[in-house]
Amino acid sequence: MQPYVAVLALLGLLGAVISAVYAVSYCLAPFRAEAAGPFLSGARPQEHALSRYHVRWYVVTMLFLAFDMEMVFMYPWAVVVASIGVKAVVEMFVFLALLMVGVVYAWREGAFRWA
Repeated sequence: MQPYVAVLALLGLLGAVISAVYAVSYCLAPFRAEAAGPFLSGARPQEHALSRYHVRWYVVTMLFLAFDMEMVFMYPWAVVVASIGVKAVVEMFVFLALLMVGVVYAWREGAFRWA
């Protein structure tokens, strides 16, 4: 019976904390009926929801993904490269070459020109 009492006490504490967070949010949140929306904390949006992004941001996103994927695969590779040997080194250089193709494409499209 004792383990159940601890679990029930923890669930009760969790319910109390969640209720307190909702109560504080309800008391402190500004509410205007004419501007209330499900996003932007009830503020009116400044642009239309279907407004387009500049095409430059797609290239920047691709560049970010290239560097991000490099880091995602480099950390586990660094842990096992000594045990696998030359094959792991060759595979990583092939992977980096493919990522470099993406970086060169982004460079050619002007992703590094920020102004």
